[in-house]
Amino acid sequence: MLAQIRHLLSQFFSKSRTINNEPLNKVSLIVIILIDIFIAINVFAGLDDISQWYISPSQAYPCYFEWENYRKDTTNDKDYRIVRLAFSYDTSDRFSFQQTYQKAEEGHLGRVSKTCLRYGDYKDKINNSENQQIIKTIDRKQSEISTIEQNNRNIRAQYDSTLLEKIAGQPRERSINLIAAEKAKQELERNNRQISTLKKDISNLKNKLVTKPESVSFIAFLKDGEKFREVEGGYQQASFWYPSIQLAFQSLFLVPLILIALSVHNFGQRKGYGLISLMSWHLLVIFFIPLILKIFEFLQIGAIFRFIFDIIRTLFGGLLFLLSYVYILLIPPIGFGIIKFFQKIVFNTKSQAASRVQKSRCIKCAKKIRPHDSYCPHCGYYQYIECQHCNNLTYKHLPYCKQCGSAQNLDNL
Repeated sequence: MLAQIRHLLSQFFSKSRTINNEPLNKVSLIVIILIDIFIAINVFAGLDDISQWYISPSQAYPCYFEWENYRKDTTNDKDYRIVRLAFSYDTSDRFSFQQTYQKAEEGHLGRVSKTCLRYGDYKDKINNSENQQIIKTIDRKQSEISTIEQNNRNIRAQYDSTLLEKIAGQPRERSINLIAAEKAKQELERNNRQISTLKKDISNLKNKLVTKPESVSFIAFLKDGEKFREVEGGYQQASFWYPSIQLAFQSLFLVPLILIALSVHNFGQRKGYGLISLMSWHLLVIFFIPLILKIFEFLQIGAIFRFIFDIIRTLFGGLLFLLSYVYILLIPPIGFGIIKFFQKIVFNTKSQAASRVQKSRCIKCAKKIRPHDSYCPHCGYYQYIECQHCNNLTYKHLPYCKQCGSAQNLDNL
């Protein structure tokens, strides 16, 4: 079993770094790796974009969690707390709650729950200027209470200290505290009365807010069990199907790429195009990896590119995952050209043959051999070819015969 795994891994890595059984040079290998990384990044970016194409459960039912928390809340001021959520802390927000909920439909498939849109409409009616002033008054009075309570804590600390000084018989003029014990007690009582008054004012303001007609209508809507069960059932159903929908869209993104890469790989294998076979093999591996990862995940739960990006965003709106298709289809031909340049020009076997023969190295793999070795003991490559004129053996890839000096037709080698 282990031997079979080792054999498969050996075949896999051999296929990933050779062209027609000839090893890639270092520059070409680096180019291939860079292309692999770039394509992988764009594949995952495209998967992320297309997986968000369909509206999520929290976007389709944006009112569900607030509503659920309200129904589970058993405190006395739960009505005020749910009404308080109708006031946005972001003053720069130009959209109402209903508009914010509905914006989730832009660039996405699916619809926002009509019940949640009504929920947002109720909140928008509460969020008027008069009620906003009540909230500001409550916040101001609450801030005053916090300030007074902090003063009380400071006074109590000094009060306890002055009592100890008094018990010890220390003169008043030598005290480290600014307030005498009797005066501290009086100030604490006065502050407590002020806090009590402020809390009553806040309670009255809260009652005034929750008894407003728009608040009463909102609370009555929240207490409608049938509407909540409709939202709850819809949210749970959406949560159940959402991973399946995401996997379907992700497969829709990956399967065409896999089929294209497979077709190109088979074509390259049939025609003997080693470089095309190699690159399409790498693409196949890159496309299969995220598909396998997504399946397991499912089971467990710049200027040119910027110009292209702007065109696609203008034409297709939310279909930004198509940009990843452009990158994926554009980069391999560029990489193909770079590798072709280094394989055929910079690191071409024919251009390197003269140097290798002079150094007694294999014409193909460049490893050291003996001067009269016909075959390379390292890669098995045959070093000679028959001269087209004198029929004697001469070195491959060299322009002239070493026996008769006749020019060789290198195109036939």
